[in-house]
Amino acid sequence: MKKVILIVLLVFNVGITIEAFSQVFDSPPRDLAWDKSHSRDRKVVPYAPVREADVTWYTKIWRIIDFREKMNQVFYYPDETIRDRVSFMQMIMDGLKEGSLTAYDAINDEFTKPLTYEEMIAGFERSDSTQLERLDFPGEFYDTIIKISLDPTDVKQLRIKEVQFFDKQRSVLDVRILGLCPLLQVRDDKGELKPGFQPMFWIYFPDARPVFARTELYNPKNGAERRTFDDIFQKRYFQSYITKEDNTYNRNISAYKTGLDALLEAERIKEYIFDLEHNLWEF
Repeated sequence: MKKVILIVLLVFNVGITIEAFSQVFDSPPRDLAWDKSHSRDRKVVPYAPVREADVTWYTKIWRIIDFREKMNQVFYYPDETIRDRVSFMQMIMDGLKEGSLTAYDAINDEFTKPLTYEEMIAGFERSDSTQLERLDFPGEFYDTIIKISLDPTDVKQLRIKEVQFFDKQRSVLDVRILGLCPLLQVRDDKGELKPGFQPMFWIYFPDARPVFARTELYNPKNGAERRTFDDIFQKRYFQSYITKEDNTYNRNISAYKTGLDALLEAERIKEYIFDLEHNLWEF
């Protein structure tokens, strides 16, 4: 009888030990003094409904966010993923891979052609030839082709398409982001970065908001009050410059202005919208 009891206790202790080890390997120790669950369960704040009959004026604006500017560095860093934070582009790539985000072909900005993750990534993988030593014949080498995957840190800019409109029902000049297009700095055959940027794909912003709302950003003032990427876009916590306004010819500012004149044209568009809102309430 004692042998039976000892065997039962031994099996019970082994089961507890296996369960403890499985918990350790399945989930690493928490990195805080408490469990974080708020950001994982966070929901997006829905837009206020807008009727076409209430829109008395609107225009479409295209902007560029440059991640290299100090105010926009929250988009670029961390350049290597850590436990509770990822860069903006790494979040996009993870969302496309798992299917929570949909990429649209960059051939136009009207979201007409969806792409699979494999179709999207195939257009940005590079091939490079190199020499490898033969294992069966040391000292002899052979040429081979290796594929170099896309590096998210090569994305340095983000194009934004948005619509600004006046809603007479709420008496506000509102803005809604429609799409985001990452701009990739291309590398040459030697792997060196070249000047200029290539549009990768478009993301329809309203569909991507749930993913953005669950991804936190670092707050240097207070770690307990971390914003999300959805907060950054909705509250306009970024620095950008205008590259295009809806126009008859459907052309960018760079098509008819260059250098300082292009910057002044972008400022003129911004001032025009600002004055339009200001004049609505001037008595």
